[in-house]
Amino acid sequence: MKIDFLKFLLLSMLALVAISSCVGCSTVGYYAQGITGHLALMHQREPIDELLENEGLEKSRQEQLQAAQTIRDFASQQLGLPDNGSYRSYVELDRDYVVWNVVATPAFSLKPLEWCFPIAGCVSYRGYFSREDAEAFAAELKRQGHDVVVNPVPAYSTLGWFDDPVLSSMIHQGELLLAQTIFHELAHQQLYVKDDSVFNEAFASTVGEQGVFRWLKEAGRIEDLVRYQKYLTRKGEFLDLLKQTSEELQQLYQQKLPTEKMRTEKAALFARLRENYNLQKNRWGGYEGYDRWFDRELNNARLASIAVYRDRVPDFVRWLDVCDGKFPKFYAAMKQLGKQEKQARQKRLQGPADCSG
Repeated sequence: MKIDFLKFLLLSMLALVAISSCVGCSTVGYYAQGITGHLALMHQREPIDELLENEGLEKSRQEQLQAAQTIRDFASQQLGLPDNGSYRSYVELDRDYVVWNVVATPAFSLKPLEWCFPIAGCVSYRGYFSREDAEAFAAELKRQGHDVVVNPVPAYSTLGWFDDPVLSSMIHQGELLLAQTIFHELAHQQLYVKDDSVFNEAFASTVGEQGVFRWLKEAGRIEDLVRYQKYLTRKGEFLDLLKQTSEELQQLYQQKLPTEKMRTEKAALFARLRENYNLQKNRWGGYEGYDRWFDRELNNARLASIAVYRDRVPDFVRWLDVCDGKFPKFYAAMKQLGKQEKQARQKRLQGPADCSG
């Protein structure tokens, strides 16, 4: 996941004094927590090479860090991703996640709210290094009548501005998702198109997932390959459920209904989503991997925060296939698309793929 808020927090560091004279204390406090949180993280980095030489390092952590380095080498050597200092160091967090993102929508819309800042422009979420701060901001938005979600984030990319570390929150996901995360975050360094989150996240998701397939195939890890494919198949079916509900909600919100009627119909659609999930779960043979997602309140913000990552992934996979599965060739084609205007880029991405250059 790419977190734009870090970019604009760092860009705006020099402007902080000026900002304090023209905006409220809450905005200044938001900048301050991001700057101090990120810089504290950078200060805690330890080179993985040095950690691996430490005889006192517990065996499980040693194996995890060695795997992270193998994955990191593969990313640059076989996937053509940036070869730099990112993910060559490690930080042991004192919490389960590194950042918490707050996403909010109006009660009857799937379009996320945006927050605009000097220099950086507008973004559709706010990120916090403290869960308590994120929850407090979310509660404020909820009191205003918005649908709100606080999403825990295991990793982020500073787009090459800093040498991003491997985090304990990344390692705890397991080796396959660690690889997917490293490939995903490095993809943001490979290509980032301003003001197009859907393009950026779908591109990175494609590189992350297809990179894992390539890594497992070349390592001859057939059982893990089958397991990862099964994971993605279930994930796709889960996302299809969310997409169907999103489309039904969009149709509902376009109607001019009384507020209470709209609220009732909205609740019915989310109740149906739960029912459909239980049916899907039965088809999975009782697989419980998404139970925790459904244990929380269902609302517009939760759907909006997921859609950005997935809607265009099939288009990117199709382009990669046309590029003969060659990642550098694929990156070059995507870079050309990135130069186009947003609407033209989206139309071209959905059209015939062309890697001729």
